[in-house]
Amino acid sequence: MGRAGRSYGRRRLAGVTKSSPETDLGRTRRARRIGRALTETHPDAHCELDHSNALELSVATILSAQCTDKKVNEVTPKLFARYRTAADYAGADRTELEEMIRPTGFYRNKTSSLINLGRALCDRYDGEVPRRLADLVTLPGIGRKTANVILGNAFGVPGITVDTHFQRLVRRWNLTAETDPVKIEHAVGALYPKRDWTMLSHRVIFHGRRVCHARKPACGACTLMKLCPSYGTGPTDPTVAVKLLKGPRARDLAAAAGIDPELVPQQAVAAEVP
Repeated sequence: MGRAGRSYGRRRLAGVTKSSPETDLGRTRRARRIGRALTETHPDAHCELDHSNALELSVATILSAQCTDKKVNEVTPKLFARYRTAADYAGADRTELEEMIRPTGFYRNKTSSLINLGRALCDRYDGEVPRRLADLVTLPGIGRKTANVILGNAFGVPGITVDTHFQRLVRRWNLTAETDPVKIEHAVGALYPKRDWTMLSHRVIFHGRRVCHARKPACGACTLMKLCPSYGTGPTDPTVAVKLLKGPRARDLAAAAGIDPELVPQQAVAAEVP
């Protein structure tokens, strides 16, 4: 039996199974272990929207709705060169702006959000992006999720970003049973030190995009298999699961899970991260 086969035999029963409900303390300890494992698994985790300041990040997050970060990053260099200030967006020609952001989808609604964002920033905050959550969520196109992205990555204020990946994973890990994003944010935030919130968000999202996919998670090639109550949702055979890893570090992810990285096909390494 080969290396991958031996790993499968050892790990097949490695999922978390409980005969009695997990205590709050037990959940917190497991959550912290998950956090440490994610730190080791995704040392490259970061905000995947290219930006150099708070305004650019605000614009990029608005454009990212129903669009991949990769596509947004293809559009923003020219956009940021043309529109440098809130006043530029406030006074933008709608037709021109629509054409520039058309590839991100829903471009008419997004154009309205960007123009109105520029106007609101100029009218209420002297053209500057505010640094408080309470202020950010009053701005056009900025919801709580987007506000936390801005706070954590532009201003260094810890925040948890509850996107679809984050919601899926924390529920699979049984860290919370909540379905409302704000309640998820508070429930998960209570399990971790506040200083860790921003990077935790990045690592969870990285894991969701590269390993723990919505329809077919790579359970047998996951570094969290011994901590995950949902182990077995996807294939547990490493030789199958390893092919589900995605991104340029797919082989590093396989190695971190104890699987021969040579089993990762080139198409997995070249696959676009969702």
